[in-house]
Amino acid sequence: MSKGVKFMSKLFVHAKTLIDGVSDTPKTDQLITCEDGKIIAIEDYHETNEPVVEANVVTPGFFNCHVHIMEPVGFGTDKEFTFIEKTFYTQKHLEDYINSGVTFIRVLGTENDYDMDIRDCVDAGIVKGPHMLCAGRCICMTGGHGWQGGIEADGQDECRKAARTLLKKGVDLVKIMATGGVMTKGVEPGSAQLTQEEMAVIIEEAHKAGRKTATHAQGTQGIKNALYAGIDSIEHGIFLDQECIDYMKEHGTYLVPTLVAPQCIVENGVEAGIADYMVKKAIYVKDAHVESFKKAYAQGVKIALGTDGGTPFNYHNNTAYEFELMEKYGVDRMDILKIATHNSADCLGVLDDYGTLEVGKHADLVCLKENPLDAISNVRKIDKVIKDGTIVVE
Repeated sequence: MSKGVKFMSKLFVHAKTLIDGVSDTPKTDQLITCEDGKIIAIEDYHETNEPVVEANVVTPGFFNCHVHIMEPVGFGTDKEFTFIEKTFYTQKHLEDYINSGVTFIRVLGTENDYDMDIRDCVDAGIVKGPHMLCAGRCICMTGGHGWQGGIEADGQDECRKAARTLLKKGVDLVKIMATGGVMTKGVEPGSAQLTQEEMAVIIEEAHKAGRKTATHAQGTQGIKNALYAGIDSIEHGIFLDQECIDYMKEHGTYLVPTLVAPQCIVENGVEAGIADYMVKKAIYVKDAHVESFKKAYAQGVKIALGTDGGTPFNYHNNTAYEFELMEKYGVDRMDILKIATHNSADCLGVLDDYGTLEVGKHADLVCLKENPLDAISNVRKIDKVIKDGTIVVE
């Protein structure tokens, strides 16, 4: 990551409270030393002759594991944008993430695989933004959810070819569509789409290439098809039954619930210009979504944090809303912070280098003015953001 970016030599951060993403309790009065983009020491605070960044609370950089980086937000669903408009919006969205403490995003569906170009521009230091993993276009059945910007594939041979095409282009993971969804006209969120056999060959190709897989999966049968096919993460997971939960626990499959996605549609409604069919479907799924999430959390399913940023009124600077909904639905605050850091890095397969504040990892830190263990909405009170040992927001 971040090839071609020059790192400042050393950065010292004095954390009055340190939440490291690993420990169950915070540490106090810690000195974090960063050099060449990595954390080289975390120790009890002591005087140093170097300038020190003073921070009230320090956490690992936050993750958002489900983003549509090129999609402008805050408009009716019938509004169309030119490619140039979307490009400038994308630059704004990248800044929205980093300015709100999100130092790592996973992009799950972008037309023409543009997300990889965006990733390379961020890594080269041309634009400011978070670390990125990119899925390029999603793979869906003909006419299935996401067909407008995805690769339509039917049968195992076409699905295998689609996966290989994406891997050839350099995707970091493969995104597939196991069910219908809220956003596509004429498809039901509960309906199964790609078959288990079709998904299995896509997943096999991705895993052979050392890449993970994620699936949009809302209806119960489609979730099961994806699970039995060997998927690494279930996105949304609206209609989970006990069999799904047991399987996910046994196999360590991640759930990325994106609670805010239907919530934002329901809150804003047709009055805001959201298509009537989307609002009806969002209302239909919302309560089941919350119940599935609560059951999964209570029973110990691995959970990572994503918002589906880019869907209607689901703003790229509002990842914190997902933290707040998790708290509302009974998740412990320290668990939420681990979900947004440690777990998300694990879900993405980057935990060796990111996601916790430990010696040897990338120095991605969020300095907060107030403690999120007192109120999770304090994750909104950003003081500074440090990416690869460099202060990028202050």
